[in-house]
Amino acid sequence: MVTRFAPSPTGFLHIGGVFTALISERLAHQTNGVYIVRIEDTDQKRRIDGAENMISDGLAYFGLIPDEGWGSDCDSESVPYGPYKQSERRDIYRSFLKQMLLDGLAYPCFMTPDELDDMRARQSEMKVRPGYYGVWAKWRDADIKEVYDKLQNGDPYVLRYKSMGSAENKVAFDDLVKGKLEMQENDIDAVIMKSDGLPTYHLAHVIDDFLMHPTHVIRADEWIPSTPLHIQMTQSLGFKRIKYGHLSPITKIGDDGNKRKISKRKDPEANIEYYQKRGYPSVAVIEYLMNLASSSFEDWRKNNKDKKYTDYKLTFKALSAVSSPLFDENKLRYISKDIIASMSINDFFDSVLEWSRLYDGAFYRRLSENGEYWIKVFSIERIDGKRKDVASWDEVFDMNSYFDTDKFAAPDWDKFPTILNKDEVNKVKKLLDDNINNMTTADTFMTHMRFIAKTLGLAQNIKELKESNGTMRGHVGEVTQVIRYAVTGRTKSPDLFEIINVLGSEEVKRRLAI
Repeated sequence: MVTRFAPSPTGFLHIGGVFTALISERLAHQTNGVYIVRIEDTDQKRRIDGAENMISDGLAYFGLIPDEGWGSDCDSESVPYGPYKQSERRDIYRSFLKQMLLDGLAYPCFMTPDELDDMRARQSEMKVRPGYYGVWAKWRDADIKEVYDKLQNGDPYVLRYKSMGSAENKVAFDDLVKGKLEMQENDIDAVIMKSDGLPTYHLAHVIDDFLMHPTHVIRADEWIPSTPLHIQMTQSLGFKRIKYGHLSPITKIGDDGNKRKISKRKDPEANIEYYQKRGYPSVAVIEYLMNLASSSFEDWRKNNKDKKYTDYKLTFKALSAVSSPLFDENKLRYISKDIIASMSINDFFDSVLEWSRLYDGAFYRRLSENGEYWIKVFSIERIDGKRKDVASWDEVFDMNSYFDTDKFAAPDWDKFPTILNKDEVNKVKKLLDDNINNMTTADTFMTHMRFIAKTLGLAQNIKELKESNGTMRGHVGEVTQVIRYAVTGRTKSPDLFEIINVLGSEEVKRRLAI
């Protein structure tokens, strides 16, 4: 297959755009085909400076670099289908437009914005279908002399497609995703060239898809209503009919509890920068989108833990089964935790380092100045994927902030939940301080913990506590909790012995004393 992703540079790269690009890339590459990226910037009024590079950088971040087109190593000099930016293809479009005028497929229209507004108002009053068609198409069969005079006067105009369709007829087409669709045939004389000389999407994409030879076009289902026009235009120009597949938009549950389309304005997760700033590994986002694209991907992943997502074969049948993909960040976090847990410690450290370089300068300096120490911190219970608590890189420092020896502050003991009194708490800290240099292994550490528990009249394990039939008030866990709180300022942490081992006896002693 030859597929194309054709974004408009009107703002940030949308997560829905990445979803479409991923599907286009997968369909092409799993069939040994070609994946193209084309920038559709004919709407210059909405274009944002630098957006083209935001698009290419975003696609590169997710590993969706095209084989041809914008953001690839190929350009119009090495591949005869370029340029891949529509504003640079003006002369190509003009040659087609000229031929369409000669063939009677297009005509100039001089209606002003006020006249068009008046037309819509009258159509509304008359309760007829809105649009520029039939009797409402004022310039469709205008006198050639009147047209000539307007052109000579320099009056602004657009070019319209001269539709030969009828609203009484139906057009059917097989959508690659939605299945067989039947719609009213197009009879609208759509604008195909604006007053600035650039074509509209309707014409530009039909010409580009003819010249660039995609075999399958995947796009958002917002274009379904325009598909009869695009089919009609393709046929009238003598081109082969395009195979379209229309994807439903990514949705989310709104504040009112109802499902709605994810919004550029309302939802930060619509912008791919959200995932970059949070520090979700790009492959985690891609794997999550694969879940949205195919309901069977999750089961495949469970049975193929060591394979790459690119080994999974995406099908149109799978895409058809997904009516409206629902965004669920908890699911993304679950996937991301699995992926991060499978990383080597060096990859984990390098990823945190690179993320912090871009988004957390203070953390980056700590990592850069004392890398070996922080690698030890990150290694705690993280060998062989035991820990699955990190979903995004922005969580790493907060999760491990107590290892920052310069910033650690005395915990608030008034908030510490324990059955021990103040003197007993201090005794635990004192006994640890006295014996810390003897706790060289996890076993010797626990031996001392049980010894401290015994001196306080606590059970040395849960079994002993149960067998005491209520005569003992607690077990060794009360001791380790005191030490954990003294050393980390938290009541929950990874393995306590490993934490003490990484901090070192001198730092632990300092914390026990504050």
